[in-house]
Amino acid sequence: MSYRLAIFDFDGTLADSFPFFISVFNQIADELGFRRIAAEEAQQLRHHDTRTIMRHVGIPAWKLPLASRSFIGLMRENAARIPLFEGIGEVLHTLDREGVRLAIVSSNSEQNVRLVLGPRLSALFGHYECGMSMFGKAGRIRKVVKRAAVPAAHALYVGDQALDADAARRAGVAFGAVSWGYAPIEALRRVAPDREFGTPQELLHIVSPGANPSRTPPV
Repeated sequence: MSYRLAIFDFDGTLADSFPFFISVFNQIADELGFRRIAAEEAQQLRHHDTRTIMRHVGIPAWKLPLASRSFIGLMRENAARIPLFEGIGEVLHTLDREGVRLAIVSSNSEQNVRLVLGPRLSALFGHYECGMSMFGKAGRIRKVVKRAAVPAAHALYVGDQALDADAARRAGVAFGAVSWGYAPIEALRRVAPDREFGTPQELLHIVSPGANPSRTPPV
């Protein structure tokens, strides 16, 4: 089916911020007293869910908002270093022209999102819900769907982590997994996404009924 409302995660979905995240991770770890990781270790951890990663590096849940705040601040200072994935801008313009309503739900700040997107792309999004805990996206997705006045069955949340899939399901909308983000697509297939996008250009299938069915292997 096609979707009338496409809600996007930001980091790892629209913005290629994983290299920057890795570059500042150990700085934040030193500030907040959790374990440093090596670059090759970070690549291995991408295959695990967020709670497993938190246990691995020894960060308690109460420190997560502090770590998020530090990352958001560093990203704000270095926004010019954060690129969008290749082709994302053109895809967003095309979706907008095709009448798909666009929104963002991200644990990053709205300021950072707008800085990285730039004015022209920022203007394409009718709704921004930003700055929540990464575990608090479901309520924000429901809020966007209600404000957009679109039936939940016609809304899709596009993200790159298992937490995004969980948030979409709890909000009552479909989940579209991207293959280019923080979590590898093999890990995302374990949560059975409704749609799977192998390249940014495949996001155009959001408006094509019957196109790009989920590549999740049959059980």
